[in-house]
Amino acid sequence: MIDPILEMRRVSKSFFSIKALRGVDLTVYPGEIHALMGENGAGKSTLMKILSGAYRPDPGGEIRIEGKPVHFNGPHAGRAAGISIIYQELSLAPNLSVAQNIYLGREVSRFGVLAREAMEAGVGPILERLGADFAPSTLVAGLSMGQRQLVEIARALHARSKILIMDEPTTALSAGESERLFGLIRRLRAEGLAIIYISHRMDEVYALGDRVTVLRDGTLVGSLDKPEIRADTIVRLMVGRDVSSFYKKEHDPSAVHGAPVLAAVDIADGRRVKGCSLTVHAGEVVGLAGLVGAGRTELAHLIIGAAAKTAGHVEIEGHSVDIGTPGEALEAGIAYLTEDRKALGLFLDMSCLDNINLAVLGRDARLGGILDRDKARDRARKAFAALGIRAADIRVAAGSLSGGNQQKVLLSRLLATTPKVLILDEPTRGVDVGAKSEIYSIIDNLAKAGTAVLVISSDLPEIIGICDRVIVMRAGLIAGEIKRTATAPLDQEQIMALATGMEQLDA
Repeated sequence: MIDPILEMRRVSKSFFSIKALRGVDLTVYPGEIHALMGENGAGKSTLMKILSGAYRPDPGGEIRIEGKPVHFNGPHAGRAAGISIIYQELSLAPNLSVAQNIYLGREVSRFGVLAREAMEAGVGPILERLGADFAPSTLVAGLSMGQRQLVEIARALHARSKILIMDEPTTALSAGESERLFGLIRRLRAEGLAIIYISHRMDEVYALGDRVTVLRDGTLVGSLDKPEIRADTIVRLMVGRDVSSFYKKEHDPSAVHGAPVLAAVDIADGRRVKGCSLTVHAGEVVGLAGLVGAGRTELAHLIIGAAAKTAGHVEIEGHSVDIGTPGEALEAGIAYLTEDRKALGLFLDMSCLDNINLAVLGRDARLGGILDRDKARDRARKAFAALGIRAADIRVAAGSLSGGNQQKVLLSRLLATTPKVLILDEPTRGVDVGAKSEIYSIIDNLAKAGTAVLVISSDLPEIIGICDRVIVMRAGLIAGEIKRTATAPLDQEQIMALATGMEQLDA
């Protein structure tokens, strides 16, 4: 029997009167990928910051590395003990070379001058081992996100780490970069490295995890070995309820009739989108599915005027509308939730109050252009109550909120415009399981109220769980459509067959 490389026993952490962790145990073995899951606020980051030396635990607990008790008085002590952590927001200096980043804080110098050639020679074998396609002398600013991940991993290996903590490592990676990262993680596991992998994505946990530990509200609620790792079990542990209540679907798609609220007719951009048509009716949730690169987001951008059309037009309630900008789309009744809420949606340094009211400032302005702050505060408070936004106050910065609450703030801004059509692009990307369920409930309530909802998602269980009808794109074209009926539910295999072209091979 292999001895554990890490044992955390009865670890607790308090921040003043708030108990963030309550007697948590965690055991990790060499050559193991141990997934750590839980909703935002469950205590995952706090536990890992204690392990890396960034936080000190409350008295009474114990941490052992290779059987020996350890006490860290800072991150340097954690690194000296063989623990490296790669945060979701990478901590590289873009103006420095790859070698300089790897040696950062441990630079090699001769006669007071940086020995760049020596550092580059020192990291060369590690980059080669990782299969890196860039040189030690390359500036980090010129690297892709996937390549930057490699630099972070190379830094951990160069420091002779025994335990590598990875916090949502695929958030900013493409599908291809993610697959390459998975292959590298498996190789590191085979070499005996212990990897603690934090992720909200079930498919990643299935693909990589040897064991899963789940936290909820600062407590350990369960650990699962490989044969026990199932979506329903993990969801039940994370949110404290059965997976059957995960997708709320109370709106009645059978009541949908008449002309569509939104019609895109033969839309094309001359490059990615090649003549696509779709419709969405009032009170209907339509899914837009397809593989990455199929053209889903590009089609949405053409509909809202974020990109220029070379052909086709958009109709609202049967009337053709000329939309050249997202602002004109909002005026026509189409609101769009971007897939990148941090870069393209929210103003992270601004308050939730201001973010929510941003799209309706002109509507609230009184004589002379003076803003009606009372109306804005009332709208923000109602949005907090209606969407269940969890924050200390409407005046806190949006960037301080969890991913799920940020998404709900952005949704509140769009809903303040009372749109006829709501286009949601990857609405639950980067949010935890509990927040996903709440967002599904919001979508269902919007459909019940008569809003036409178009959902773009790469998560097929999500598409199947919340949509009445699914339009599938492949290579810039509409490949087909599948409709839910009383006798025939939506089928994941049918969607994938259309998305990949397999239905043509079977014909």
